[in-house]
Amino acid sequence: MEHQAEIGVFGGSGFYSFADGAEEIAVETPYGAPSDKITLVTIGGRKVAFLPRHGRDHRYPPHLINYRANAWAMKKLGVSRIIGPCAAGSLQPNIKPGDFVISDQLVDRTHSRQDTFIQGPTVRHLTFADPYCPTMRQVALEQARGLGITAHDGGTMVVIQGPRFSTRAESRWFSSMGWHAIGMTQYPEVPLARELGMCFLNIALITDFDAGLEGSPDVKPVSHEEVLRVFNSNVDRVKQLLYKVIENLPPEVERTCGCGREAVWS
Repeated sequence: MEHQAEIGVFGGSGFYSFADGAEEIAVETPYGAPSDKITLVTIGGRKVAFLPRHGRDHRYPPHLINYRANAWAMKKLGVSRIIGPCAAGSLQPNIKPGDFVISDQLVDRTHSRQDTFIQGPTVRHLTFADPYCPTMRQVALEQARGLGITAHDGGTMVVIQGPRFSTRAESRWFSSMGWHAIGMTQYPEVPLARELGMCFLNIALITDFDAGLEGSPDVKPVSHEEVLRVFNSNVDRVKQLLYKVIENLPPEVERTCGCGREAVWS
């Protein structure tokens, strides 16, 4: 294939552009079209492919994103590492709007999403105990601290179906389980990337306190408008961190994390 990239970025709500003056390409996949054209850019000498997961005009709600096509398109371009920034709600009082969470675990509460490339007759069972790449996580934490960004080391992202937000009862349940952040897109992005042998890093920008914190009547439930407001006011910090992570990731030849060990790509 003529076009190639080393690192992929899935942009989320409020994050529809990555760099100006870059090349845009359409990538075909066996699973249909990705959410949008892919933008190719060079950052710190690294070839990067950017794809807005909801489409540039936010046409795809989280439950209708073609996750398999998005992941396949990245792999087809030669991507070995994906960064998936997203807006997320906080489930714990110590994680505040404007903070970043560098997730290390996720919980799937979605349904009916196309979440695997494994369709038989050969069956594989993916090891998924540690969904996020430890190498990428460490780079993100170091770079966030260098930029003066409050970044929480680890955290469980619970992924809900959407497009609605949680009820108060659901939010209380998620919080009582000790989970840290809530979003709508990390599943099945992460296991699909793993099936294709690609590392995955989540950088979650906390925009709200979900349905409100129990016992804190002054905290209002989340709204779509508030999510976008907080994300848009912090999008430059997100981009700044992404550039630093991309520039400081170790070369592909030094990729020893094991994320690609069970790839089903052929």
